[in-house]
Amino acid sequence: MPDTSLLSPYVARLGGGLVLDKDTFSIPPGAALQLQNFEPDINGGYRRLNGFSKFNTNIVPQTSASTEKILGVHIYKDQVIAARGEKVFKGGSTGSWTEIDTGRTSAGRYNFVNFNFDGTDKMIMVDGANLASVFNNTSVSDVSASGRPADPQFVEIFRSHAFYAGMSASPQELIFSVPFDEDDFSAASGAGSIKVDGVIKGIKVFRENLFVFCEDSIFKVTGSSLSDFAVVPVTRKIGCVDGFSIQEISGDIVYLAPDGLRTIAGTERIGDVELGTISKQVQPRLDNVPTDRISSLVIRKKSQYRLFFPTDAQAVSAASGVIGVIKAGVEGGVGWEYSDVIGVKPSCCASGFISGVETIIHGSYDGYVQKQETGNTFDGTNIQAIYQGPDFSMGDAGIRKMMQRIIWNYDNEGNVDADFRIRYDFASSDTPQPTQYSLTTGSAVAIFGNSSSTYGTAVYGSSGTPLVRQSIEGSGFTVSVRLDDKDGADPISIKGYQLEFTPGGRR
Repeated sequence: MPDTSLLSPYVARLGGGLVLDKDTFSIPPGAALQLQNFEPDINGGYRRLNGFSKFNTNIVPQTSASTEKILGVHIYKDQVIAARGEKVFKGGSTGSWTEIDTGRTSAGRYNFVNFNFDGTDKMIMVDGANLASVFNNTSVSDVSASGRPADPQFVEIFRSHAFYAGMSASPQELIFSVPFDEDDFSAASGAGSIKVDGVIKGIKVFRENLFVFCEDSIFKVTGSSLSDFAVVPVTRKIGCVDGFSIQEISGDIVYLAPDGLRTIAGTERIGDVELGTISKQVQPRLDNVPTDRISSLVIRKKSQYRLFFPTDAQAVSAASGVIGVIKAGVEGGVGWEYSDVIGVKPSCCASGFISGVETIIHGSYDGYVQKQETGNTFDGTNIQAIYQGPDFSMGDAGIRKMMQRIIWNYDNEGNVDADFRIRYDFASSDTPQPTQYSLTTGSAVAIFGNSSSTYGTAVYGSSGTPLVRQSIEGSGFTVSVRLDDKDGADPISIKGYQLEFTPGGRR
């Protein structure tokens, strides 16, 4: 074996997520210039996304000859609710979809809420074009009592009242029912309305208050009944661009503001809301998103927020979104890390629990309901996952580094099939660039304890956290490492790597 005693090591521990607001020299070595279809792992490093597959192999029936996207999905009583065209259906993972409502005006995006006022689990659905409808798992009835909202877009249950908002004729108004009755709007019994100073873009119950998100302001409704409901301004400096971005996660609310993702806790805590964005590092991804196409969800067990914003005309393979993960810091604080998700094109999405298991679903543009976090492909298409690290000089940009080998630290969940490459001097044409290398289960021919070990590639342990050694070629003043995982194999979590080199001449 060659003498490695004179090699200089450089360790890059992966973490920090996608960073787009700094030049490559300013990005920490563990962060990423590209992070596509890898998710920041709450346990450290980056993990390739799970895939998705059809929740039910039967298409949700359409009501016209033209192609109709899914307008809303929801989880209610261990089954999926799906709205398409002018009809609404329920279904499980097998069998046909059962129609529960028909004859609706074809509408925009749906909002749903589950509730129980009288011992029966029910669901309210609104779509911005029809009367609110109540489903009791047997039949659907419209909310049609005198004083009811005509075409609400949003609904929440607050203090045992059903609150409706987003009516076309009164976009600044909240209409709420009497306590424990979603279809009684008698003022004498405790129903009423509240107006706010702004066009309502979404509503969300959080920490004993009802937050009202407007275009350029945010309010909260306090109190418990008609007698003491009050509107309190949260901020008049910033609002929400789309109510379908609002999600509760890890004891806070995340929403998309004109200048990026924000949290309610941060917005309330600080007087100057300019300090409140949590997505500065990926803001280029959030500029000019089509707000009428936004959908979002949370994955609770991963402390993860997913925001999707494809366009109708966009190919599935190019459809884009971002993933944000809340991670604990080394000093006990928390921070957000982000990545791109490419190749998932929801028309709507939701998360909830089916038989006690967190279930992540989205409606598609082709009429199917898809289940995320399952399999190793995007419904049969290989997942194109990319990690590209920043260009760094390992402490001295004036010294040429003669690279000898890289040692990968990763967690494998089965078969590994990935490639990686080394970029020198920002891929300068004046610097020779080596070809790519394989990081696969099959190429891991040197296993610790195996007498047939061969220098060059080695795996220490077949599970847990393998260390993979690979001899590499080339030299440069800066180096960047890229890994591609694209062949439908099991997910890989890359934790970090060590570059070993001998110092060359100074330029």
